[in-house]
Amino acid sequence: MNKGELVDAIAKDAGLSKVDAGNALNAFTSNVTGSLKKGNSVQLIGFGTFSISARAARTGRNPQTGAAIQIKAKKVAKFKAGKALADTVK
Repeated sequence: MNKGELVDAIAKDAGLSKVDAGNALNAFTSNVTGSLKKGNSVQLIGFGTFSISARAARTGRNPQTGAAIQIKAKKVAKFKAGKALADTVK
């Protein structure tokens, strides 16, 4: 499912116009992004938790040359599925 299909599904299920559903989805994603940028996690009970994780610097390999390269430390977004979602997907 891509973003357009998700907007269509939200609009149909919630009885909204596609514009309103698109605005709701954009508001959700921007608020989750803003919260993660501040270092906070977003927990949706039954669905899952979006969080930030620190990835340490490490040495990698260039696949073309095999030369060692240094990969910088960075923060990455993570999602952990909640119990209800995990049980549904089984």
